[in-house]
Amino acid sequence: MYGAKFLVFGVIGMSAAFAQPQADLALINGRVWTGNSKQPEGEAVACLGSRIVAVGASGEVLRWVGARTQVIDLKGKRVVPGFNDAHVHFHTGGSQLAGVQLRDARSEKEFAERIGRFAAKTPKGRWITGGNWDHENWTPSRLPTRQLIDVLTPDHPVFVNRLDGHMALANGLALKMAGITRETKDPPGGEIVRDERGEPTGVLKDAAMGAVRRVMPGPSAVEREDALKAAMRYAAQNGVTSVQDMSASPEILASYQQLLRRGELTVRVYAHQPLPSWERLARIGVRAAFGDEKLKIGGLKGFADGSLGSTTALFFEPYRDDPKTAGLPADEMIPESKMRANIAGADRAGLQVAVHAIGDKANYLILEMFEAAAKKNGSRDRRFRIEHAQHLRMQDIPKFAALGVIASMQPYHAIDDGRWAWKRVGSEVLRGTYAFRSLLDAGVHLAFGSDWYVAPMEPLMGIYAAVTRRTLDGKNPAGWIPEQKITVAEAVRAFTWGPAFASFEEHIKGTIEPGKLADLAVLSEDIFAIPPERIEKVTVDMTVFDGKVVYRRD
Repeated sequence: MYGAKFLVFGVIGMSAAFAQPQADLALINGRVWTGNSKQPEGEAVACLGSRIVAVGASGEVLRWVGARTQVIDLKGKRVVPGFNDAHVHFHTGGSQLAGVQLRDARSEKEFAERIGRFAAKTPKGRWITGGNWDHENWTPSRLPTRQLIDVLTPDHPVFVNRLDGHMALANGLALKMAGITRETKDPPGGEIVRDERGEPTGVLKDAAMGAVRRVMPGPSAVEREDALKAAMRYAAQNGVTSVQDMSASPEILASYQQLLRRGELTVRVYAHQPLPSWERLARIGVRAAFGDEKLKIGGLKGFADGSLGSTTALFFEPYRDDPKTAGLPADEMIPESKMRANIAGADRAGLQVAVHAIGDKANYLILEMFEAAAKKNGSRDRRFRIEHAQHLRMQDIPKFAALGVIASMQPYHAIDDGRWAWKRVGSEVLRGTYAFRSLLDAGVHLAFGSDWYVAPMEPLMGIYAAVTRRTLDGKNPAGWIPEQKITVAEAVRAFTWGPAFASFEEHIKGTIEPGKLADLAVLSEDIFAIPPERIEKVTVDMTVFDGKVVYRRD
């Protein structure tokens, strides 16, 4: 690992000399950021079973050490609570680790070549998926077409998504299998992109993607578990000990249960089901955050609109670069009364409601629907969430605080979108874009995540993004919309305590203090002491989950 010395103390009679039992794990000689205002810093942590039993000076913690205790000398390394990613698509991310990789393709030519090489080593007839392409990396930044890849993939149906997940490119074979032709009408909440002759280009937006997905074969139980295991390895490498899965189908939930039953689950999961399915959960008596410390259900995820990159995020004003549209409401919002009824019904049943909203109009509408549901159903600790809360009118920010709505946001998107967002929306909209500072100052709870597979599940990069707001293209060294920067401590809290609060679990995790779950991350450098610009180079050296070391960096 990083040169840490592993010691087992074998002091005869030590366990008899102290009333407390021996710890299973002790981390000593470190710099512990607890997140606990009553004891902000410490040097060491002792863990017994799945719980933290002591935090303080190394000498104090050593009193918990016995013959069977694993003692790790951190040599001054920084320790923080295990990161909690408040918004992931865990199974899809794990699956895409094995799919074609297109995120960093720098041109249409490279995009096509990568797909062609992947097809050449893939058995005929097997679907080619994954991708995470971003046409904003290309010059010119135009959408890809099926003609780029049809000649390279005659024997493979292809369906590769843009990195935001709100549009994908299908090749000719996949379109044929889905029955999409020039006569096919756009579905509500979706768009079939067409060329000047009216022929489908292969790009499908939002609800239009469903036609292809319906003809794609689903993964087997073994494939689902393999994807989740790959995702858990990636999580551990990045200090992530809890995730809130926004797309956990019943089949994926079953796979989580199998891993839990076999003792193979190395991340805590709060699994969200689709909002329109709320009645199924309500009928069997499920309520918000139902389950145990490793696997919970009871959260619901809805969609109000699409994404900025796909020009399907819903705004009050038309797009600057596409004035014929102001975005698309999601099919769950057509008509709006359907979304209103689902939110009110799910809330009445005691389930937790989270809704994806990107554009300023989408956020305004969902806030109004949350307010109406709360008035209708009465006061309780409901913890409504807006996922992304990406573009806000400044006058709507106080309503988050007034309604107790959690802003579940992904700071990495800010340094990614900041490269090109100005082409889509005007300066007034940009004032409230990724408005971390304004939201915190208004008293809003922030819960940070990654949106993985859309962005890397790397909390340290998210912290870097929230603190520096330096865009990935290097063109904003002082920060993009710098007035919305927050401090390192605020960003770490939004990746630890904030998500715990968002899942009704702040009493058991999110800080390092006795009695809480023993989930910790050890960092290669002290992110509270170095210049913020260096945080992007910091790595996770060790991850402790449930009191056990599950990852060590070589």
